[in-house]
Amino acid sequence: MTPLASRVAALTGSAATGSRPVGGGSVCDAQRITLTDGRTVFAKTLAHAPADFFAAESAGLAALRATGTVAVPDVLATEPDLLALEWIEPGPASSAQAERLGRELAGLHSTPADSYGTPDRPCYLGPLPLTCPAEPVSAPTEWPAFHAEYRLLPFLRRAVDNGGIAPADARAVERLCARIDEVAGEPQPPVVIHGDLWSGNVHWSADGRARLIDPAAQGGHPETDLALLELFGCPGLPRILSAYEEIRPVPGRAARVPLHQLQHLLVHAAHFGGGYGSQCGAAARAALRQS
Repeated sequence: MTPLASRVAALTGSAATGSRPVGGGSVCDAQRITLTDGRTVFAKTLAHAPADFFAAESAGLAALRATGTVAVPDVLATEPDLLALEWIEPGPASSAQAERLGRELAGLHSTPADSYGTPDRPCYLGPLPLTCPAEPVSAPTEWPAFHAEYRLLPFLRRAVDNGGIAPADARAVERLCARIDEVAGEPQPPVVIHGDLWSGNVHWSADGRARLIDPAAQGGHPETDLALLELFGCPGLPRILSAYEEIRPVPGRAARVPLHQLQHLLVHAAHFGGGYGSQCGAAARAALRQS
């Protein structure tokens, strides 16, 4: 039995009967663990994780669950270096699941948040922390400045420091941040968003209801979640978006997709480098062309 399985068993008050490695994303190591009481657990761990890393994820799942709109896995145990969740048996990304998810996301994005970000708790986007101002920001007209200062420029600085973005592309991002009011669209009050809703964080299930996992849940702009679903492609995306817009239409959203994808491209440029820096520059220039 693996040490992780033994730990999870002790934390959940059972004993482990088996474990095997499973995909846990690009950051953590993960296992599927079976317990003698009949439960199956998904557990992930990260060596040298920040002390609040998994607590932040657990809080994000709780924040999504509290809206009563989307489905997330139950949290079974949270430790500084691990998180144990109920195992959700995977299934195909059916049209029915995609439609339901679109409607549930529309409900999530209709849930008001007190302010942008998470001023009262830690939050991570992948392995990188998200920061917030000392005083909460909640005025819809202040979202563009908040997004530029706390969601774009910090990751641009990391990418520059790590050599993950070329000077010309960095300047394009800086120009966008200086003119973000021109491309941000109509003022958007803060609502609850998943915050890291790329396709890998949609878990299609055998029971017919998709679960959202690995959130950076916060008060934010709903178009960020939708743009992320498009960033790397998502099964059933046309059905998700059409079902969403049946409930919550978003006029002119397509023109703003590059703006809302830029944060995650910058995170990738800061963390992985490679071609993500040039994608950041391209997204910034595409957003500016809409002004």
